[in-house]
Amino acid sequence: MNCIIIEDEIPAQNIIKNYIKKLPNVEIKGVFKAAIEANAFLNTNQVDVVFLDINLPDMPGLDFIKTIKNPPEIIITTAYPEFAVSSFELDTIVDYLVKPFSFNRFLKAVNKAETRLQPNEDLPSLNNEYFFLNVDKTLHKITVKSILYIESQRNYITVVTESQKLSYIDSLKNWVEKLPENQFLQVHKSFIINRKFVDKISGNIVYVSQQKIPIGRTYKSKLLAVLGI
Repeated sequence: MNCIIIEDEIPAQNIIKNYIKKLPNVEIKGVFKAAIEANAFLNTNQVDVVFLDINLPDMPGLDFIKTIKNPPEIIITTAYPEFAVSSFELDTIVDYLVKPFSFNRFLKAVNKAETRLQPNEDLPSLNNEYFFLNVDKTLHKITVKSILYIESQRNYITVVTESQKLSYIDSLKNWVEKLPENQFLQVHKSFIINRKFVDKISGNIVYVSQQKIPIGRTYKSKLLAVLGI
């Protein structure tokens, strides 16, 4: 797993580098003090994970994330816990580490990123009318058009259909890539919905078969456009 560090404080850089040295599966490809420098690197290089400080000298870290095309997994490192809620609006953010953080807490964030990067071999192509999902060593038949929504909670995915609810370890990213785009839409970093079951929208809440689902601010304009609103 390749990574870069974007951090303007040398002591904080050194802590992250020392933690990474303990992990044989993680390799540092670059260390940057500013967002512009990192952006130039990312334009020509691909990495799996970015350790990103929010308070950078040239650009706020959260604004920087929005400028990255096909962003990697992001682990926020910061001394400002008040930004945690707004940062998780961005689905590419894996975890939020508040300085000073321990190695154990750092390792937990890295493991979450690694889980999200690993493709789920049990998730089949979803282009057919139905598929079988392997949950707890049992194959469950799921009809694609019956899926109401899919929710991500930490490292777990919950698939909710008209007749059942199944939870297992996976990432929402895998489902985004395999679900038919003309039928399903991501509306929040933790939710994908079936547009067929949208009942109404009230503020930043979309009702899917009477279930309240939050709309992330970065997804709302696309949702309204797809629904022709």
